[in-house]
Amino acid sequence: MKHVLNPAAVMLLCMFSLFFVQPDLPYIAAFLCAVIVFCADCIAENGRIFGLFCLFFFLTGLANPDSALFFPAASYGLFRRKLYPAAAAGVLLFCIILFRAGWELTSTGSSFPGGGDFPMLLLCLDLFGFLTAFLLAEETRTREELEAALRRTQDDSTERDLLLTEKNRSIQEKQDYEIYAATLRERNRIAREIHDNVGHLLSRSILLVGAAKAVSREESLAPTLDSLDTTLNSAMDSIRASVHDLRDEAVNLEEAVRSLTGDFTFCPVTFQYDAGRTVPRDVKYAFISISKEALSNIMRHSNATKAVLTIREHPALYQLFIEDNGTRIQKRGNGMGLANMRDRVEKLGGNIHFSSENGFRILATIPKRRQDDETDTDR
Repeated sequence: MKHVLNPAAVMLLCMFSLFFVQPDLPYIAAFLCAVIVFCADCIAENGRIFGLFCLFFFLTGLANPDSALFFPAASYGLFRRKLYPAAAAGVLLFCIILFRAGWELTSTGSSFPGGGDFPMLLLCLDLFGFLTAFLLAEETRTREELEAALRRTQDDSTERDLLLTEKNRSIQEKQDYEIYAATLRERNRIAREIHDNVGHLLSRSILLVGAAKAVSREESLAPTLDSLDTTLNSAMDSIRASVHDLRDEAVNLEEAVRSLTGDFTFCPVTFQYDAGRTVPRDVKYAFISISKEALSNIMRHSNATKAVLTIREHPALYQLFIEDNGTRIQKRGNGMGLANMRDRVEKLGGNIHFSSENGFRILATIPKRRQDDETDTDR
């Protein structure tokens, strides 16, 4: 707002010259030219062009001395842009024009009070206008610099906040992943402990009960031994199911496939993983098996020099994409491996496509709708 008010104040100060001159056509033309300079100051971004524009306005004072009365208004923009040489030229031209012209209105003498003192009063008025323009321009420029510094500080602060938020999110994701990995390791440990300890004890108990049934001659103990044998076998089946579930849940799809690609030395494999951690068990095993078979096919049937393996989770499906740049692909189409891949995917209600144009590609998609209940159970 002050960017408009300050030059308007200088322009108003210049118009005090109406106390000394008549508002004739040259005066109005000079005023309109000053307004044009004011507008140019508001819209011009190139300081040099604006400086040349002001110098041209100053030179018009040689043809129209009334223009010199508005030199302070034009010099405001020069002071604000630190174009001090151009502003000094305006002050110098103002003094030259004033003393050279002698002001035709002053020569008449009858229209103004003070007679011969008029040029000096007008000179003092415009010099005061130059001083006011300089002070207001300095105030405007200082305020603009402070506002720019404030915006930079705010932008830097916002950027730091965003970086800090992103870093905190990254740290949180890393911590969550470490917790997830620790949970999987603990599940594996529990499954191993159950299998090695409780499972062996139950197996021993089942064998002992079987031996007791074989050597027992008392008919009254037979129902009891049969019931005990049934109970122990049920317990063994439950423990086996629990151990298998724990081991299945402990499989990390990303780590498993990354391990496959890391151990694959036939050619470089770029692995990209963009899926959550709660991928259904059947989907995990299907993708791991397909990845194993695909890498094996690359090694046996391809002359590829690079491969890409991507796993993505979309809102409605899981996707596995494997691609290589091999050209020797004539043996792939009739292999049992591709048929096994298709069977695994179709059992889960998905689709798999093979392409041999410019390399070999495998695209497998499995919809989520049949895996929702199982995913919730795994969680």
